[in-house]
Amino acid sequence: MPPTRTNRPLHIRVLGCSGAIAQHCRTTSFLIDGDLLVDAGTGVGDLPLPDMAAINHVVLTHAHLDHVAALPLMLDSVASLRTEPLTVHALPDTLAALQRHIFNNVIWPDFTALPTPERPFLKLIPFEMGQTLVLAGKHIEVLPAMHSVPAVGFAVSRPGGACWVFSGDTGHNPAFWERVNQLDVGALVIETAFSERELPLALRSQHLSPSLLALELDMMHPEARFPVFISHTKPAETQLIMREIATLQQQRQHQGLTPVNIGWLKTGQELTV
Repeated sequence: MPPTRTNRPLHIRVLGCSGAIAQHCRTTSFLIDGDLLVDAGTGVGDLPLPDMAAINHVVLTHAHLDHVAALPLMLDSVASLRTEPLTVHALPDTLAALQRHIFNNVIWPDFTALPTPERPFLKLIPFEMGQTLVLAGKHIEVLPAMHSVPAVGFAVSRPGGACWVFSGDTGHNPAFWERVNQLDVGALVIETAFSERELPLALRSQHLSPSLLALELDMMHPEARFPVFISHTKPAETQLIMREIATLQQQRQHQGLTPVNIGWLKTGQELTV
């Protein structure tokens, strides 16, 4: 039986959940309780300045551009409105990529040393796989992901509350499910970047397609009843991916398997966990 939940729930705003840009498509970013940003894709740019300035911590799954594109621009927008640095938490390899390729005084100013090294606009704090961060009254457990660069997922919760789990970008990932099956999960967001016609590309880039998603969901605890939301679809393939997943759901039912409660994320959607 899950623990009694006495704390107020998490409030998750979907700022972006697309695998690329197009009209009405924003790349991956989730705002939790107004002060914690999970990834910093292009969806951050739709926030009003006061909402941007209220974000104190950013946790990044990995260094790919669709997950960090708005970070340097957001910093430029709100630096003068803040009295403390914005703190970005990520794997050491991810932080090194940010410094080497973005905050390098070529692509963008090095905000870790501006306006002064003693009082910078930006702080970079490394974490490790399996570590649990405590930020803004929330626990953020760093979960494994299998991607083309070092990457992670997250389980975010309040003490005693259910988790909002995010797979990040990932391919086949048994270690993720081993941990998720031990958690009290309120909702799961998992990527499905490609359709079946792009299966070889999904395998090569370590993303999921509908058939690969089905293999992942087969590792979910059979008694799990939390909703699963699909994220990171490529805009040109979203409708096809939706049809293919619906077909797989029907196949599961015909095979006598417990159907998975699958939903579709949309930019601007709000979740409560």
